[in-house]
Amino acid sequence: MYKVLTLNNISVAGLEKLPRETYEIASEIQHPDAVLLRSFKMHDMEIPSSLKAIGRAGTGVNNIPVDKMSEQGIAVFNAPGANANAVKELVLAGMLMACRNIGPAWEFARNLEGSDEEISKAVEAGKKNFGGFELPGKTLGVVGLGAIGRSVANMAEDLGMNVIGFDPGLTVEGAWQISSSVKQAASFDAMLPEVDFITFHVPLIDVTKNMLNADRVKMMKEGAVILNFARNGILDEKAIVDSLQAKKLYGYVCDFPSNLLKGVNGVVTLPHLGASTKDAEDNCAIMVAENVRDYLENGNIKFSVNFPEVFMPRTEGTRITIANSNEPNMVSQISTKLADAGLNIVDMVNKSRGELAYTLVDVNNEVPEDVIEAIHDIKGILSVRVLD
Repeated sequence: MYKVLTLNNISVAGLEKLPRETYEIASEIQHPDAVLLRSFKMHDMEIPSSLKAIGRAGTGVNNIPVDKMSEQGIAVFNAPGANANAVKELVLAGMLMACRNIGPAWEFARNLEGSDEEISKAVEAGKKNFGGFELPGKTLGVVGLGAIGRSVANMAEDLGMNVIGFDPGLTVEGAWQISSSVKQAASFDAMLPEVDFITFHVPLIDVTKNMLNADRVKMMKEGAVILNFARNGILDEKAIVDSLQAKKLYGYVCDFPSNLLKGVNGVVTLPHLGASTKDAEDNCAIMVAENVRDYLENGNIKFSVNFPEVFMPRTEGTRITIANSNEPNMVSQISTKLADAGLNIVDMVNKSRGELAYTLVDVNNEVPEDVIEAIHDIKGILSVRVLD
């Protein structure tokens, strides 16, 4: 029986992917094999020695001490792309709210008083104050071309916008999923003078903190619109507010309200709605539950933020999973321990990612406990599991 600790409310659609006959799931449970969470901050949490996997039902993992988990051989999973449509739709809504002045126009209309005839006259007199512009022909800069950024870029192309993308870490697989008309920016700075809108879809890490600062805002077109549905801290809000008040920028739409942004003309703040749809919550929970289950039961890894992607079909015999520091001669030492015990390797796969490596081994017979201990004693081994 696998034990799963939930630190937030997880969609029932995801929990149903963990069969009750083999999984015990609770918000309070001793010796969990896995943790499922959304926004719960784990940095100050005491990590159970039984823990093997963490599943984040979302994309960002800032609330999880990933480096610490890697040191203990614990795989951390997320759900990239599961909430991409929800965020994409909100980016579209943000662009329309900004360019058509929907927020202030709505506020104007809802506060009209008098008879219907008087309201009608006030509407005709006041609508000129909220005139905006349209999206086709405008240029959108997309910073970060992961699942969400790619979806946003393709949507903008369909709307008749010109799109410039920037992502130094873009993979070949990711590039295939982007419209061929999307232009690649040589650098972040090179993109800024070209765009009418710019949207950010990157994690908050050292290199992205305040990446759009006062100096870079000055490089942007007059009348540009900035959108941030990624993470608070990526943009220098004071620089944006100063530029809005100086009429340098046209608008700022974000998911992160603050006192600094209150009452500033051109600012639209939303209460962190990015992935807050039932569809996205279901999709994220289903994806992460399925991948955590496959890892616990079969040792396979997909959509982990710290371990390499590994898949090996099950064969007859016993499966061993091994996480270790990415050092030379590790596979040879593991194979020697198995050979010394008279165990024949039926199938094996070994992959690395940064400082971590991961090995799946199928052997022909049951694995004695002393063999597992011998492998675990190899310098650099982080965790060893035997799967039924």
